[in-house]
Amino acid sequence: MKARQLGKGGPMVGAVGLGCMSFAGFYGETDLATSHDTLDAARDHGVDFLDTALLYGMGKSEEVIGSYLKANPEHGFKIATKGGIETKPTRHFDNSEPSLRRALESSLKRLGVDYVDLYYIHRREADRPIEDVTQTLAKFIKEGKIGGIGYSEIAPNSLRRAHAVHPVMAVQSEYSLWTRQPEMGMIQTCAELDVAFVPFSPVARGMFADTFPEPETFADTDFRKAQPRFMGENFTANCAKLDRFRDFCTSRGWSPAGAAIAWTLDQGDHLIPIPGTRSRAHLEQLVDGDAIEFTDEDRAEIDRILPIGWAHGDRYSDAQIVGVERYC
Repeated sequence: MKARQLGKGGPMVGAVGLGCMSFAGFYGETDLATSHDTLDAARDHGVDFLDTALLYGMGKSEEVIGSYLKANPEHGFKIATKGGIETKPTRHFDNSEPSLRRALESSLKRLGVDYVDLYYIHRREADRPIEDVTQTLAKFIKEGKIGGIGYSEIAPNSLRRAHAVHPVMAVQSEYSLWTRQPEMGMIQTCAELDVAFVPFSPVARGMFADTFPEPETFADTDFRKAQPRFMGENFTANCAKLDRFRDFCTSRGWSPAGAAIAWTLDQGDHLIPIPGTRSRAHLEQLVDGDAIEFTDEDRAEIDRILPIGWAHGDRYSDAQIVGVERYC
């Protein structure tokens, strides 16, 4: 697999990373053996950048990864995790130093490491200056606990404020052929500042798989169950558009998932998508995206089939979008 740099001064990692949210069962049941097999497959294919978070199963995803790292000490993975969201007494954001320190220490313990390559603020606490939060994360770097600073779902102006205090290594946001907001300034700002942009859900939460998800089968714990894009007429319309994209991919000999990954990679050398999966078979399709190279005709046809703004319905429910900085 080709390599890309995780922000200025950051490590080189495979161009396609692995999002590990599904190890905690957010998209359906899984088990430890299946998750470990997926991590074996990642290593086999040069996927060496793992993205997790304390919030994913309240530590379950980190525990799964930690058990794998313990059994495979020569793993070679670069690890990113996240903190800043508190769930008790009710869900809220706390980016204070004591809260972030507790979160980081607990993540390190579950992962079985004393250092992670990248630590993100999972959601920004709006009333706390981002400059203060960045100073806290810079302390963690000096203490040797983290290699770099990251933020999730922030606005370009917030990135500039944080970066003025200490270089930011990466920003992650949802970005795919059906979620294009980062094109309204974030991708450009990251390129200007030499910050990696890390698209999560680049295969649209399963919509670019070989078969469409079946919303009527979603468990109550499935993250997609409350999302308008998977509901009623929205879902029907989205499937119709994606059927045409699938036909195009078939004519080119690509899997839809591989083409979706290739599209994100094609948007800039500083993009490192982190598709999530809990199976070896799906991962092998995703990494195929690294080998796909588009012609100008391919790009034009994709733009015709899936023009910017084509998706029906919001990407999050009203409850899920709380904490996301909506800058346009």
